[in-house]
Parts: sequence; structure tokens; C-alpha cells
Amino acid sequence: MENHKNVTEFIFMGLWENRQIELLFFLLFLLCYLAVLMGNSVILLTITCSHLIEQPMYYFLCHLSLMDLCYTSTVIPRLIRDLAATRKNISYNECMTQLFTAPLLAGVEIFILVSMALDRYVAIVKPLHYMVIMSRKRCDMLIVTAWILGFWHSIALLLMVLSLPFCGPNHINHYLCDIKPLLKLVCKDLHVVSILTIANSGMVVVAIFIVLLVSYILILYSLRTRSSAGKRKALSTCSSHIMVVVLFFGPCIYTYVLPVGSENKDKEISVFYTVIAPMLNPLIYTLRNSEMKSAMHKVWSRLSLRVEVSERIL
Repeated sequence: MENHKNVTEFIFMGLWENRQIELLFFLLFLLCYLAVLMGNSVILLTITCSHLIEQPMYYFLCHLSLMDLCYTSTVIPRLIRDLAATRKNISYNECMTQLFTAPLLAGVEIFILVSMALDRYVAIVKPLHYMVIMSRKRCDMLIVTAWILGFWHSIALLLMVLSLPFCGPNHINHYLCDIKPLLKLVCKDLHVVSILTIANSGMVVVAIFIVLLVSYILILYSLRTRSSAGKRKALSTCSSHIMVVVLFFGPCIYTYVLPVGSENKDKEISVFYTVIAPMLNPLIYTLRNSEMKSAMHKVWSRLSLRVEVSERIL
């Protein structure tokens, strides 16, 4: 703990310096957070209360929605509070907690997206072996693996920051405790640390993004022999996955591949994967998915019927 003896708290500089703009975005981000909560909760309820939970694709989608709920809840509530506050402070321990929790949940979400790509690849390229390869036991193993990999990614970042000295400046040019803005406050040479950060975050994100792109290219290539109806259904599903992957990975790559000392729009770009992507994911996965829409209708009709029966009994 001696490494940070001169710093007991950090102060966020936030997204904007203009007070009027901050109050305007306070309302906007509040509405976005409510949309995230409502949209992802609807997906969770629809899948867990219907037959869709038995299908690997929706099993992974259920976990993805859960991660979106948890991840945004580690970031957006504090962002909303700080937009309305005059002093945007956070204690050292709270900052380290957020530094561990947010990358953990984001890492799990990334590996769930990899699992979803694997599921689509097997379903389209090896349909006859799909139920054997993507058994529930294997799906559970993929989720556990996502948590293990996410944990190791997050704990590596946390241990690295805990070992660094913070000697004086405590103003974080961001709205959350992220690795790159924190490293700018460290009073030591960051050459080695910057390389480790890019390797642990930037290069990992780029490598996974390339793997996902290759998998979807192989899927699209395999569709050339399918019937028109089969192509349409597969393209509809894959296009949703590709949109989510690009929306999440694009801003992440921009943020974490560049060196620590470089001047860029990190905090503005990060809004895409902390707020916008989790808000749009439910729309992307439901609007073009007739199976999800049908399940939602059945689940909500059943819930409405139960409420009506309960009211009559009372």
C-alpha cells in the first residue's frame, strides 16, 4: 500500500467541462441506462422462461445479456452521479475495485462472443454434428472458461497497477478508473508498463477480433452451397452477431492498441462499449429474430394471463 501513500482518492475530469452539457447528458445517460436494464432484462426473462434456453445460441445470448447488465452497472450509475455532481471524486480502493470489476466483466463478455461465433460456425459448417459438439456440458465449460480468462486478464491489470507509485497528481482524464488514464498519473518510467498494457489488452482484443472475423468469413463462404431459405436464415443470424462484434471491438481496439502517452479520444470512444453497445444489443438480437419475437410474445402473454387470474382471485 506504500506505493500510493500520497494519493487517497482520485478525481474524474469527466466527459465534458461544460456544466450545461453535463446536465443534458445526465438525462440522456439515465434514459440509456434504463433502456439497458429493460432491454437485457426482457431478453433474460424471455429466454429463461421459454424453450429457447435449451438452444446453445440463446443460452449464450442469455449470458451475454447478463454480462451487459452487470458491466453497465459498474460504470453507468457512477457516470450518471458524477454528471450531476460538482466534485467527481472516488477513493483509491473504490477505483481499484472498478479497475478489477469492469475488465473482468468485459473480458467475460468478449469470450462469450467468441463462444457465440463458435456456436454459429458449428451450426452452419457442421450441422450434422451440432448437437454433439455444442452439448450443454460443453456450453457450460465455455462459460466457465470465459470467466477464468476474464479473471486472469483483470487480475493481471489490477496487480500491475497496485505495484505502481502514485505520487501526487490525482485527476483522471476519464469518467471511470481505466488502465490507460490511470497510468498517466504514475510517477515512474512507463515504457515497460505500456508494452505490457498493450499486450494484455490491445493485442488480445485485436487477436480475438481477427479470429471472429475469420470465423464469420468461413461461415459466409460455406453458405454458397445452401438453399436460398437457408442462406437468408443464416445471414440474418450472423449479421446480428457481426454487428455486435464490430460495435464492441472497434472502439476497444482504438482505445487499447495505442500507447499510454498518446493523445486520443479514449474517453469519448469508450462510451460506445460502455453504454451504446449494451443498449443496442437487445434490439440487434430481437428485431431481426422471429424466434425471439415469437418467444417474447408467448412469455408475456403467459405472464399477462397469470396477472389477470391473480387479480380475479383477489
